Amino acid sequence: MRPKTLVILLAVAAAYLLGARAGRERYEQITGAVTSFWNSPDVKKARKKAQAQAEKARKRYA
Repeated sequence: MRPKTLVILLAVAAAYLLGARAGRERYEQITGAVTSFWNSPDVKKARKKAQAQAEKARKRYA
């Protein structure tokens, strides 16, 4: 087995164990924080800017 695959499998196992121990309440807290971050005005502006740049690059190299 390649080392990279082993590291990924270990990370998944650790995340599962930590998530299972944290419980639903912590999960809801984390998802709320991620949603709040994703919908913040600064992040929305950055996403639109990145999308515009990607579209511009796609047109240039297509």
